[in-house]
Amino acid sequence: MATKPMSLSVDSTVTITCQRACLPLAIAGLLLSGQAQAFLPTPDSLVTTGELASEPQATIDSNTAHTVAYNMPHDGVAEETNSTQSMRGVQDSSAQSLLATWRTQAKTENLAQHTTWRRLLYFFDDQKNLIGKKKNTSMVDDAGFFLSENGRSDSGAELDTLLVALADEIGATTNQETANKNSAQTSDGHSVSSRAVDSNSVLCRFPARVQWLTDTLNIDDTALQVDCPKLDEWMQTIAPEQLSLMFAQEYLDNPLSAFAHTLLRIDSKVSVADPSQIHHAHALNYTVDGNPEDSFPVYSVKSMIGAYDSLIEIDPYPEKLVNYLQGDERDTWTYQLDLTPSEVQQIMLHVWETKDLKLPYYFTTDNCASEVLRLIDVVRPQQYLLSRLPYAVIPSDVVQLLNSEGLLASSIYTPADSTLRQSQLNKVKQQREQLGYHNSATQTIDEIKSAQLNAVSSMSADKQTLLPTSIVVSDNNPVDRHPLTLGSIGIGQRGDNNYIDLGLRAGFHDTLDRSSGYPQFFNLEGIAATLRLYDTDNDKGNQPKNVVLQNATLIRGRSFNPVNSAKKGKTWGASIEATRVNDGSQKDGTDHLVGSVGYETGWSWAFGTPNTDTGEMPPQLCYTLLSGTTQAGRGINKGFRVGAGVNAGCRYQINNQLRAQAELQLPYWYHGSSDESNIRGHYWQPISTLGLQYDIDKKQALRINANYDWQDRVDSNEDVQLSYRRYF
Repeated sequence: MATKPMSLSVDSTVTITCQRACLPLAIAGLLLSGQAQAFLPTPDSLVTTGELASEPQATIDSNTAHTVAYNMPHDGVAEETNSTQSMRGVQDSSAQSLLATWRTQAKTENLAQHTTWRRLLYFFDDQKNLIGKKKNTSMVDDAGFFLSENGRSDSGAELDTLLVALADEIGATTNQETANKNSAQTSDGHSVSSRAVDSNSVLCRFPARVQWLTDTLNIDDTALQVDCPKLDEWMQTIAPEQLSLMFAQEYLDNPLSAFAHTLLRIDSKVSVADPSQIHHAHALNYTVDGNPEDSFPVYSVKSMIGAYDSLIEIDPYPEKLVNYLQGDERDTWTYQLDLTPSEVQQIMLHVWETKDLKLPYYFTTDNCASEVLRLIDVVRPQQYLLSRLPYAVIPSDVVQLLNSEGLLASSIYTPADSTLRQSQLNKVKQQREQLGYHNSATQTIDEIKSAQLNAVSSMSADKQTLLPTSIVVSDNNPVDRHPLTLGSIGIGQRGDNNYIDLGLRAGFHDTLDRSSGYPQFFNLEGIAATLRLYDTDNDKGNQPKNVVLQNATLIRGRSFNPVNSAKKGKTWGASIEATRVNDGSQKDGTDHLVGSVGYETGWSWAFGTPNTDTGEMPPQLCYTLLSGTTQAGRGINKGFRVGAGVNAGCRYQINNQLRAQAELQLPYWYHGSSDESNIRGHYWQPISTLGLQYDIDKKQALRINANYDWQDRVDSNEDVQLSYRRYF
């Protein structure tokens, strides 16, 4: 970049008038060929000492490091050369004094271990045993990211090398100014630029590090003058004035977007003054650089274990926003980050340093959300945002964390196209009911629901600006969500046995949980387990074990897109879990732990009265799903069973604090044929369930669950439980 002028304030003052007058010429003798290097050419000790390094530095042969060949074609040049050589001792002394001052200050303030410095180098000192992260080793293994050959493992060596490079830059700048001044005297009065162009300069390669170091050491940067055309052009194109966090809500129809997404909106002066002018803004998106030819299971696993690299995309903001609002039809929330202008500039300079790095991408710990926290941590050394979410970083958690830390200055709600169509649909139905027409006109309803026939949108037709909308904000602001993790304790009775359940769910949300802050009818649970402690009677036969694993869920969810709403897509569900089931093939069969994989697809309908003037669907939901399930376990007949059937149910929002759900499952199971007369190879096994949850507050709830197994061959048909649920 055309870095702002940088001159250095040096404490050691030369008191002899001649030396003061000659100081610019003295420094000009430094590094006649060193601007392409990251070290001072003279004296050698400046390069080889590595005073701030914690590891030995490689030495440089003084006999070969600074060999300068002089050609003297006539006496005038010889005299000038002799004059330059006579000043070399003064140059060495000044360079030593300059660098020594910085090194002393850096040692005194222990800058090599400063939080900001180490964060700029990707050292994660404040992390808790995250995959692939070592406290004393930078995450970056690209040698081009460091000036020192030991920079990846020694932040002191990297700091020392940068100090040397800065002294080199000042010497080179002074030398250039002197050369330009001499040239100007023989150039017929034409002006000559004093700014050098060197894209390999540390000022161009690592502007964020240089900015932090010059600020910290109070270096007057007017003497650091290098033109950086590529950096200049990049910064002028983006023109960063303000940063905002954009949150796109969860989208279950694309599994990779099921946990929502965040990116940074980079605003220019124009889009700051008028947020609707999004064509003057850019999007910074941290994502996975995966192989699109990989199958989804392979892609998912590689994303989880860091087998793919990360990718930083910087695109015009409308190009990203249109994908969410119109492609996926996801509502978005944009939160202005409470950052100073200098912090915004520093973050973008750091992005310049890191945008081409190839770092491993971990879906749960190094993702779109964690990168936002990392960038803020770089400019806020007093905050440790990333360490607050050590084991999983979820976009909604990041929004809530930034809100709790006072880093969200304002918010903007942008409804998806389907939300706007739903708002129109609600109004038409309401008007018809008020007029006494209880049967809606099918043609009118279909036209409103159709994205092809109804082009209503939050974006202009050319996709360059945001349009004003008149709908009331939906109740899906992630700031209002219940915390992600759930712990529960329940007491219940199964058959004649009492029990206590202890449960833990890493995330996310089921249809009975408090719905504020989530997409309507959102249902996704992951990494959950329940341990059951029975109060057994040893005098009775066929008793369960005292302690059993009742359930262990890897993933379970349902995507509801009611056919009578403006939402596109189908209704479907899937699950991968280990769960206890009753085996209905044998007489008086007990429950057994099995591995289970299931898939559902079908239809859902929303009904009731939606919130006034919103784009929300009606609050009540009914559904019918065709299901298929495969289960395997040592305890059940033949060790496996496959089933197909129908699951039908309704979810009812009684009020803001109370919800109920009832479901009937009608699976038909097949174990395989059997020669034993008392064992059935196939059978129906209807199961009815009822759930009711009351929210005490945002973090606490009570839930009642009851289910009845209508199969006459199971030992215990009924199971009733009351549980206390705590979200944290």
